[in-house]
Amino acid sequence: MPWVTFVPLLASALSLIAGLAFAGFGRSAVAHALWTLGAVPVLLVLAVSIVRALRRHEAGVDVLALVAIGFALALGESLTAAVIALMLASGRALEHYAHARAQREMTALLAHAPRHANRFEAGEWRRVELDDVQAGDRLLVRTGEFVPVDGSLTDHAELDESTLTGEAAIQPRRPGEAVQSGVLNVGPAFEMVAAASAGDSTFAGIVRMVQFAREARSPAERLADRYAVLFMIAALFFALASWLAVGDLARVLAVLVVATPCPLILAVPVAIVSGMSRCAKRGVLVKGGGALERLAQAGALFFDKTGTLTGGHARLVAVESAPGTASDDVLRIAASLGQASAHVISEAVTMAARERHLALAVPSSVIERAGAGVTGEVDGHAVAIGSFAHVSEVAAPQPWCTAFLQRVAYEGASAVFVAVDGVMIGAVQLADQIRLETPRALRLLRQEGIRRLVMLTGDRRDVAETVGAMLGVTEVMPEQTPADKLAAIQAARRDDTVVMVGDGVNDAPALAAADVGVAMGARGAAASSEAADVVLLVDRLDRLVDALRVARRTRRIAMESVVAGMTLSFAAMAVAAAGYLPPLAGALLQEFIDVAVILNALRALRIHPGTAPGSLARDDADRLKAGHAELGPVMEQIRTLADELPRMPPHAVAAALTRMNESLAQHLVPHEQHDDIELYPGLAQLMGGDDPMAAMSGTHREIFRLARMLKQMTAHVPPEGPDAASLREFQRLLYALDAIVRLHCAQEDELFHALVEAG
Repeated sequence: MPWVTFVPLLASALSLIAGLAFAGFGRSAVAHALWTLGAVPVLLVLAVSIVRALRRHEAGVDVLALVAIGFALALGESLTAAVIALMLASGRALEHYAHARAQREMTALLAHAPRHANRFEAGEWRRVELDDVQAGDRLLVRTGEFVPVDGSLTDHAELDESTLTGEAAIQPRRPGEAVQSGVLNVGPAFEMVAAASAGDSTFAGIVRMVQFAREARSPAERLADRYAVLFMIAALFFALASWLAVGDLARVLAVLVVATPCPLILAVPVAIVSGMSRCAKRGVLVKGGGALERLAQAGALFFDKTGTLTGGHARLVAVESAPGTASDDVLRIAASLGQASAHVISEAVTMAARERHLALAVPSSVIERAGAGVTGEVDGHAVAIGSFAHVSEVAAPQPWCTAFLQRVAYEGASAVFVAVDGVMIGAVQLADQIRLETPRALRLLRQEGIRRLVMLTGDRRDVAETVGAMLGVTEVMPEQTPADKLAAIQAARRDDTVVMVGDGVNDAPALAAADVGVAMGARGAAASSEAADVVLLVDRLDRLVDALRVARRTRRIAMESVVAGMTLSFAAMAVAAAGYLPPLAGALLQEFIDVAVILNALRALRIHPGTAPGSLARDDADRLKAGHAELGPVMEQIRTLADELPRMPPHAVAAALTRMNESLAQHLVPHEQHDDIELYPGLAQLMGGDDPMAAMSGTHREIFRLARMLKQMTAHVPPEGPDAASLREFQRLLYALDAIVRLHCAQEDELFHALVEAG
């Protein structure tokens, strides 16, 4: 707390207490002197505050407070002045506390910016200050270091450019390609030639944009000041009317005393601080009361895609296998060799195999080629994994590769091809998947009255529009640079109160320019956390819904306190103007009004943003999700069979369908039956209501129906194979079953995730 807030509060409190003590011993002269001395610091602070407000062409509630204290001192009502001064000083202290967290320097952005570079000098690598780097210098970027300045590569490099572009995929770069400052080297060390100094590089430009955007945004207006003009006019009218009626200055003072707008000054910061406290308990850091007020008025939300709507890291989507090869074998071999690589894609493949409880072999003779792939031996076989170009050097492309590559490109995914002993046996498809809580979060945001949901992303248009269609956002803005995002936010602010949610350095300018910037702080860049007004300390998007609910209910409580306090103050002014309320009694009555509105404001501490009556243990949720991971091979078998049916020899169709029915009977159907009978009743009790699982249980029945129909049709396939119409019907059933099972598992995962969150 700065001295300008602490000193008046301490002086007014001590002087009032000491004055009352002296008055009790009959030393009234000393008491009046102490009360006067205690009121003077508050009077001076109010005068300075009013002058500054007038320079900004603003009118606040401080004018009435200044007149009331000054008038009380002029009439010799020092005790009244001291009581008013204490109320005002305590109110300012609370208000300062509410806004103190808003004054954040962007130290983290600067702290995480590259500070040094490794420059080649006199035949050796030397660590130099970043400002000493000039265009043409030969630089070395080690693993885990950020590229210090813009330049061009002289080696192969693997770069995580998500902080600048927003795309989660690791980008392989070849010698001669340009590289920007601020990107992370996730591969082996590489050399580069500087093309610009630090001040002229990309990262420094983003820092300047953040600073400019923060300076261009006007400070939040205090909620109390919005009603100051009306309140002052009414108070002066009552005071003037009482003086004209009887000419009694004591009545005028009494009116001004009860008109001192402490309900405005005290109730609002108390409610705001309480709301901020509730947000903090939900893992949401709100940096100031102004941010909470603006969040309550939000009408448009802009989201970055990567790391915000999606998880920000690659996850297994599907396994493509060559005819005669099991998908689990493809994944197991790829993961076995991938264990020896620190590449994030290799780690994702290995994690997917372990989730399926596949037994991995220990690789040997491993050679990793930066930006391409890995070769080695697994169980005595020569294995290669990596990009299509890399694996094609040791294995001839197969007919399925073309369609697979096209599908990967459509979906904006990554692919790891696998070859064994010179034969391409399959590929693993990976993608940055939508967060489990994202669909629910967006639905709840719509329920809270958010009119626009806009997705901003650096991804290609086709990829961005696919994700946008899945989520049901109102607008999609693809291929966005940091400057584009900044311009979009500035344009939207002309029509609405805008919230921007992001997690990377590339989002920092837009976060700073928005009315409310929200950073995914748990894994987001420090730059975005410092540029934002709100930080989600828990890496879950649905916490933003909690923050929005708390903000709106907090603002409603604050408004209730303001309206109630002003109503009581108006009533007291009328009584004082009629001569039935002397100044000191009016000051004490004002204290009672203050207590009432503060108690009402403290209701914000009891705000509960969630509505779920029960919760699911995290271990139980993880176990249930693991059950879905174990169904992965079955789902892939369904889709693979549907794809291959037209190409299969007619006499082999019946056997393939029989194996499929056996797999469904052994794994899928028992799993869904167990869920319907054993799991769903417990979930229904957690969720509340008469039959909350009805729709999910209906999906089970549809799965059972499709599985039974497939079994019945298989029993009637003639030995020579089905005719063309029957074959199409089999394909239709298999594709329908694949789609509904995948959708059902995704819905259950989202439900499990939400019930864990309820706890």
